[in-house]
Amino acid sequence: MAATVTVEPAGRCLWDEPVRIAVRGLAPGQPVTLRASLRDEKGALFRAHARYRADATGLLDLERAPALGGSFAGLEPMGLLWALEPEKPLLRLVKRDVQTPFAVQLEVLDGHEPEAGRLLGRAVHERAFLGPGVRREPVRAGRVRATLFLPPGTGPFSGIIDLFGTGGGLCEYRASLLAGHGFAVLALAYFRFEDLPEYLNDVHLEYFEEAVHFMLQHPKMKGPSVGLLGFSKGGDLCLSMASFLKNITATVLINACVANTIAPLHYKGMIIPNLSNDPGKHAITESGLLDFMDIWNNPLEEPNHQSLIPLEKAQGPFLFIVGMDDHNWKSECYARIASERLQAHGKDKPQIIYYPEERLGGNRFSGLCPMGHCVIFGCHVMPAKSDFLQHHLLLLPFYWEGLGSVCFNPLQCTEHYLES
Repeated sequence: MAATVTVEPAGRCLWDEPVRIAVRGLAPGQPVTLRASLRDEKGALFRAHARYRADATGLLDLERAPALGGSFAGLEPMGLLWALEPEKPLLRLVKRDVQTPFAVQLEVLDGHEPEAGRLLGRAVHERAFLGPGVRREPVRAGRVRATLFLPPGTGPFSGIIDLFGTGGGLCEYRASLLAGHGFAVLALAYFRFEDLPEYLNDVHLEYFEEAVHFMLQHPKMKGPSVGLLGFSKGGDLCLSMASFLKNITATVLINACVANTIAPLHYKGMIIPNLSNDPGKHAITESGLLDFMDIWNNPLEEPNHQSLIPLEKAQGPFLFIVGMDDHNWKSECYARIASERLQAHGKDKPQIIYYPEERLGGNRFSGLCPMGHCVIFGCHVMPAKSDFLQHHLLLLPFYWEGLGSVCFNPLQCTEHYLES
């Protein structure tokens, strides 16, 4: 019996769009296995599979049918995409060229046996990173090395500067998707890219100030200020930008520290030392990855408090996105330190959204290996849900709405725990 695999919307859709996967033409109650696979730009293979059973009419609808086992279990309509894992260990699914889509192959096979059963049907689904009409413009202006993504239309648009962490290079996939939601987004590199420094031995805030000026002078920018979005080390850099630079309207941080980390921060003769750490406090997981969460010293204790970023100087509001299973930073603790510090200086509380592990699993739209490579320490680390978080938060519709609210509208400061 031939079966038909359907994906809605059909053809190509954006990486942050949910899709509905179904199989038609099966026998009533037929046991089947669904497989998903894709290859990245370097040819590395990523795969996921799950076992299902068709309903009484021979239909299998992943929005209604729970997975009975495999790469995941339970009702997970997007599970075949978020559960993609590398064929070879220690590889990570990253989109290097946002101008081309990922092609995901979906297959349905007969039975639940460990060995592949008879192939019943197949479909190819493309997931893109550039929405219709989104423009990608490489930026080499003065010292700034970046890529600007502009939404469709004539503008002007609200602007955001997007910073990643200690992997270095230029990461565009978050900015390209965000531009599809109406923002002008500058994906900004700050080390390990072209003629930028190879290492984060010293960080000079003047470089980031130049990027702010570039955005505000661009004819497509709405002004008079820009928003900031940062993950990990990029998060504490955004905190420093908001604290010391002008024309920052709001700051969104994903699993970030409230102290300056990794390298000293310089700005106009001022130096903020980096938070000290004790690498000997690291843990090693069963898979041999490093867990760095406990290596960082307490920024509230002497002499570490000198590394604290004076975020009370910022003019705009903050949104902290906290993954409760972060293995790089004590993100929940740092968000509370930020909240207490702001209130102690007569400022409004920040908005904080906490994501427990279970909620992250329920909202993944993409596949990502739970491992990262930290060029600072030169090793594979286990950011776990921290690394999942920065990608999967992109994919929650209310997150986009919240980002727009924080950056460009009055903010009602609240704390939210998202339960599964």
